[in-house]
Amino acid sequence: MTTRLTFYGAVGTTTGSRFLLETSGKKLLIDCGMFQGAKESRLQNWKRFPIPPAEIDAILLTHAHNDHSGYIPRLCHDGFSKNVHCTHATEDLCKILLKDSAKLQEEDAAWANKKGFSKHKPALPLYTTDDAANALELFAPVNYGQELLIQQNLRVKFKDAGHILGSAMIDVKTTNGRKVLFSGDLGRPNKAVLRDPVQVYDVDYLILESTYGDRLHDHGSYADELVRIIKESLDRGGVLVIPAFSVGRTQTLLYNIRELEEQGRIPVMPIFVDSPMAIDATRVFEKRISDLDLSSRLSVVEGKNIFQPEKVRFCRTRAQSQEINAIDSNAIVISASGMATGGRVLHHLAQRLPDPSNTVLFVGYQARGTRGRAILEGQEYVKVHGRHIPIKAHVETVSGFSGHADYNEILAWLMGFNRPPEKTFIVHGDPEASTAMADRIRERFGWDVVVPKLGESFDLEL
Repeated sequence: MTTRLTFYGAVGTTTGSRFLLETSGKKLLIDCGMFQGAKESRLQNWKRFPIPPAEIDAILLTHAHNDHSGYIPRLCHDGFSKNVHCTHATEDLCKILLKDSAKLQEEDAAWANKKGFSKHKPALPLYTTDDAANALELFAPVNYGQELLIQQNLRVKFKDAGHILGSAMIDVKTTNGRKVLFSGDLGRPNKAVLRDPVQVYDVDYLILESTYGDRLHDHGSYADELVRIIKESLDRGGVLVIPAFSVGRTQTLLYNIRELEEQGRIPVMPIFVDSPMAIDATRVFEKRISDLDLSSRLSVVEGKNIFQPEKVRFCRTRAQSQEINAIDSNAIVISASGMATGGRVLHHLAQRLPDPSNTVLFVGYQARGTRGRAILEGQEYVKVHGRHIPIKAHVETVSGFSGHADYNEILAWLMGFNRPPEKTFIVHGDPEASTAMADRIRERFGWDVVVPKLGESFDLEL
């Protein structure tokens, strides 16, 4: 039985994850993400989907991040009406992320119309809050390990990928035992809060991410680095601003800061979580304790509020956010977005970047074309809300908080395979990262590895 796999996103880039698997008479879309970053990448979101959305029989969603889920409302607007399958935690998080994304789309369109800077008259959102609500009605979640029958000869399983809460590898298997595995975003070993990525076996075709395919994380103690940065920020008498993804990174930071306080390694200080989405996501983490690692569950059994440092303050309203402006020293502000592409963190950066007593700490991947990447690369100025803001604050990065496996961690995971896949496809990476990951796999294991191009199709024998 011939199966066709087509790559409609997340090739040559880390965004826009969209893979179409046509098998057993069904068209399955694995992930349905938005393109993010540079303008030429974002414009991809406005192109007509390569096949009529009504022809797609199901979406299989690896996790909730926008670069994997954020295009679903648009696909529904354009005719998709079948089920979206994912884990229960992913559904919970998508209820937050997709509604927020739609709201931002509507606000951006309204602002463009008010200021008249769009060439479209009127400017329209990519999708609306109604589109997001309609899309969420299609979600049909399953448990990790549960067999989902697409039809009698085609089953799907979701296996813990250890990237964020609810993240999954997607295992598609035919009745004759042939298997395609989509890694989604692969997590890291021994990370606070999350379980390790599950080991998989008997994989015939592997679609593998490569975000850090050309880099290694700092394998020193990221807790030690966090302690150093916090103490140096205190010594300078400034404020530490941490742009952090609302889902995953914020909760990991809160967990680690609380532990460091308990251990007496850092002083107790005011911590402001300035992101309504991060607040809602934290509630989901607290609801889904059963999906966390054993250490986190043990702490809960012992009566600890694992995501609440002693002086944490969750800032939901705009007024609460603005009150942070009056704080001029000895505090930590955690705010979204993680790549400084939008959100409340932009106001904090505009205020804090010009002052050398302040510190900006990046704790996640900064894609090309983002403000975060520009700040991290040492530019003298960054544009925020139409103004050029001088960068005088200390800029730090700790890669140990990343939710993506580096190339050695990926190789270690692949080493656990009981046999080589017949073909491995490298996706979700900048070109140099994907190429480097492919070369390392060929050199280490001698596997047949391909780095596909956008729109390229391959026939698989299932």
